[in-house]
This record gives sequence, structure tokens and C-alpha cells, in this order.
Amino acid sequence: MKTIIQYVNIKTSETMSLYVTKHLEKLSKKYEWVIKANVFFKHENDATEKGKICDIELSLPGPKIFATSNEKNYEMAVKETISDLEKQLEKRKAKIINH
Repeated sequence: MKTIIQYVNIKTSETMSLYVTKHLEKLSKKYEWVIKANVFFKHENDATEKGKICDIELSLPGPKIFATSNEKNYEMAVKETISDLEKQLEKRKAKIINH
């Protein structure tokens, strides 16, 4: 799986890149039909002390799937986003198996 990581209006972080890549590799081993991941890290001023946003879009056969989360830190945002993607991938896998 090809992974593209973009930092929107924030400083690039090699540590975060490695962190998200490691988690996406686990996902790609479980779901081998995932082709590409586009990851976006953003920061938004937020009164709730959150504002660390992680968006991930996965390309795979059929429609793309997308998840986003807004958390207190980027690590939590990555975990939450990947958890959402995994749920969507499970649903897609169930549809593929049934057909």
C-alpha cells in the first residue's frame, strides 16, 4: 500500500509520519486489497482543547472510504481515525464475501 502524508499549515513531523505508517501497515496486512492511503494532519483552534485533526482516505476497489477525528493530540486522532476505517473495511469485506 502506498501512503501519502501531508501536513496542512503545521510543521512536518517525522515521528508522526512513522507512527501513522506503522498503524496503516497493520491495516494493509489485514486488508490486502487496500491500494493507497492519503493522510492529512491539520490543526484547528478549538475552544474544547481539541483541534488536532487527522483525516485518512483509503483507495480500494469500489468507492473510497474516509474517516476523520478531532482529538487533544495527533496520536489519539490517528488511533480514532484508523479505528473508524477498520469498521468500514469490515463492512466492505462482509459485502465482498457475500457476493
